[in-house]
Amino acid sequence: MIKEKAFRPFSGWLPLGFSIALLIGGPWYTVLALHALKMGDGSGWAIVTGILLILAGIISLPGYMAIAPNDSRVLLLFGEYKGSVRDSGFFWVNPFFTKKKLSLRVRNFETGSIHTPERKDAAGKVVQERARTLGRPSKVNDRDGNPIEISAVVVWRVVNTVEALFEVDDYEDFVAVQSEAALRSMASRHPYDSEDHEVSLRGNTVGISEQLKADIQERLDKAGVNVLEARISHLAYSPEIAAAMLQRQQAQAVVAARTKIVEGAVGMVQMALEHLARDKVVELDDERRAAMVSNLLVVLCSDRHTQPVVNTGTLYS
Repeated sequence: MIKEKAFRPFSGWLPLGFSIALLIGGPWYTVLALHALKMGDGSGWAIVTGILLILAGIISLPGYMAIAPNDSRVLLLFGEYKGSVRDSGFFWVNPFFTKKKLSLRVRNFETGSIHTPERKDAAGKVVQERARTLGRPSKVNDRDGNPIEISAVVVWRVVNTVEALFEVDDYEDFVAVQSEAALRSMASRHPYDSEDHEVSLRGNTVGISEQLKADIQERLDKAGVNVLEARISHLAYSPEIAAAMLQRQQAQAVVAARTKIVEGAVGMVQMALEHLARDKVVELDDERRAAMVSNLLVVLCSDRHTQPVVNTGTLYS
């Protein structure tokens, strides 16, 4: 495995002065040599020297490079890796170096998007620019087998220029594919929702995001990429089961609400009986106590307004 190493280039301003001098002085010297040769005072070697000066000025031009902040250049000499330049500025290097540009900026994308790579013709001209469509949710089964739609936003940046260029074929496509695979794998290990405090996709958003980030980072270590953040951007049941799951959630909410109502009603009935017994308001036998408990529970637990019945007779008739 090739390790990244820093390359210290020369500042480009001084060599630029030499290149300008060669490009201006070379033709001037050549013209003087030709004039001297016509006058019979010069020689052919002076003309060759002038031509060499012009060629040296032209050859030196590809050695200049301007690097913006958060940008880099990977330098190759006839296929051999020489180093990476991460500093911003204007520099000059060996003009025979092949300089590959690599951005170190923070990037992000949404899983489910389609990546179209750059295409070139036989002459090396770009005929189709690199493009990426908007992300669409991926359909996957959760741990319980329920089909769900899920997508995530991944924020990443290149931290190792050598691994990004030489360990994988297309590092941007590699990041997209591996992130999609990690998201599908993570979604299949957890249920969409859980009632027993188990880690679920909907109920543990922070924990799921951290786990997704770790899973993606593990897959992208070989590509020289650091994952800064990974968060779920879309999570829902698939349309074919969304209605049924909505009914189930509504039923669970109704049951939970009824449970709370019953617990409160039992407490209120118990409190009422204790107050009646403590203050000796009325003496109730077991049968009358049971009837009172039944009536209070009906009143407190009913979802409709109660209709009172007034007894105009005696206590036991």
